[in-house]
Parts: sequence; C-alpha cells; structure tokens
Amino acid sequence: MSEGVLVIFDQNQGQVRHVVPEILSVARELDQGTVTALTFGTGASETLDTLGEYGADQVLFWEQEPFTRYSSDGFADAIAALVPQIDPSVILFPASAWGKDLSPRVAELLGAGLATDCLTLRTDTSHHVIATRPVYAGKALAEVAVETPIQIFSVRPNINKAIPDPKKPKVLDWPPHIADNSFRAVVVERREVQSGVKELTEADIIVSGGRGLKAPENFKLLDQLAEVLGAAVGSSRPVADDGWVPHSYHIGQTGKVVSPTVYFAVGISGAIQHLAGISGSKYIVAINNDPEAPIFKVANYGVVGDLFQVIPLLTEEVRKIKAIS
Repeated sequence: MSEGVLVIFDQNQGQVRHVVPEILSVARELDQGTVTALTFGTGASETLDTLGEYGADQVLFWEQEPFTRYSSDGFADAIAALVPQIDPSVILFPASAWGKDLSPRVAELLGAGLATDCLTLRTDTSHHVIATRPVYAGKALAEVAVETPIQIFSVRPNINKAIPDPKKPKVLDWPPHIADNSFRAVVVERREVQSGVKELTEADIIVSGGRGLKAPENFKLLDQLAEVLGAAVGSSRPVADDGWVPHSYHIGQTGKVVSPTVYFAVGISGAIQHLAGISGSKYIVAINNDPEAPIFKVANYGVVGDLFQVIPLLTEEVRKIKAIS
C-alpha cells in the first residue's frame, strides 16, 4: 500500500523559496508517513540543511546537466518514472508558476487526481487528505478530496506556517530516468526582473498600482513607498498590458495569485479578475478617489483621496516611524 509524501520543488543556486519550508511543515502534519523531498539543478544539494531543518526524512537531488534548465516534459517524465520507487500516497508541489505548470503534467502521466492552489491540507478520519481551495474567482472556499491512489496537490505560498522539526535526512542516490526524447522543450534563457525586494508570490507586503496612477512614470511613487516598507511592487492587468510595467508585476486571475500580510491597492478599482488574485491577503488597504470603487467592498482599510497626495505623505510617515525605531 502506498504511503508517504513526496514534496517536489525548484531552487536557484541552493536557495529555496520560503514556500518550501511551509510545504514540508504541511507534509509532516498530514501524518502520511515518510516525507521525501526532491529538487533539481545546480546547487540542489546545498538545500540539504534547509530541508533537514523543516523535517524532510529523506532527500533526492538531481543535479545532472538535463536538470539545470527547466523542461516541463523532461521533468515530468523523470518524476513519473521515480514515483513507483518511492510509492507515495501524496505528492505536493508549490502553487508557483513552476509548480502550476509541472503538477498537471505529472498527474496526467500517473493517472492521478490533482487539486491546485490549495490553501490548507488536512487528513480526515479515513486517512484521506482534504484540501481547502478557493473557487468562483475566490468568492468561496471548497473542501475537496482526491479519490485516486496517488493524491496530488499544489499549495499556495504565504498561507501555512513553516514550523521547524530538525533532523538529518537520508540522501537517496537514485539517478533519474532520462529518456532520449523527453527534453523536447527547455528554458534557454532566464532574465531576472526586479520587482521590489521579493518575488510577488512570496512577499509579506505588496504595493500595487492601477490606472489611477495615470502614467507609467508615476509608478516611482509606489517604488518609493515599497522601498521604505520592504515591499514588492505589483500592478493590475490593464497597466501591465499597456506596457507601464513588466507583465511579471501583473496580479490577478490571469496573473499572479498573492497572499501577503498587507496588500496596498493604489488607484485600482477592484475588478473581479484582480480580486481573485488578492483574496488570500490578510489585510487589504485601498487608496482611491472614487468612494464607490469595488475595491472598498473587500478592503480592511480604505482611504478616499488623491493618491498623488496620500502616497508621498504615507511614505514620509513610514520613514519617520522607522527613524524613531
């Protein structure tokens, strides 16, 4: 009988996203047996200390040349070939762009069910995993179960607490199965785009702007506020489509889904597509000159006023507070 949890994630030169400790903590709490972590690429083995700190029982690093550049078909084929050796009952991915691309491919190859973008996971009295995930563009939450022998879930960042459980993981020396025709499409170049101090999906504070900023050069106001807050900068879809900011800034149903502690919506009306991307925010602060803007219906705090006056004043006040502390 299958048992255990396989956690699959990406890393960059030995650095893991903070969603990885979160997922490892979730994996332990499921109480499904041995927790195995798998990651890829140059520097993968340098993640050992982090994986051990958060409770991985055993780890597997694939640092061979084919795995130094992402290939959705190649990675999926190799994972599907590995799974029978580990024989897990549950497979977890981060609900990042990488995980959202790879998890359905693995699920198809394994004939397994998949629940995506899960907020929380728990084990019921029958030892089945129950996932809570948003539906209807974030307007409601649904509890779902996967009925296939292997249950696959992707877990949204910034929702679950990372709880240390230090141990020394066993390092598995299992080379990947690499078929000659697996790596049909690979990433040939990666360009880093600066957007605040953190990637949007992992930021604790996000300052996001919309058409209310009136011109692309006015995003410098948000950059200044983000700098003093230690925040990332995002945007609504229209301004990204218009080229005011890179598309990597776009937050919403068709962009990035974020779950910060504080989300500043500056000059954003609050279209349903945008709200779907920010529903996981703990606190939403809306700044808009239209008191009827839909964003105020979901905001925890609202400022009705001219953002060109409010943002500089807010930035200056934060500077003063930080100087005192």
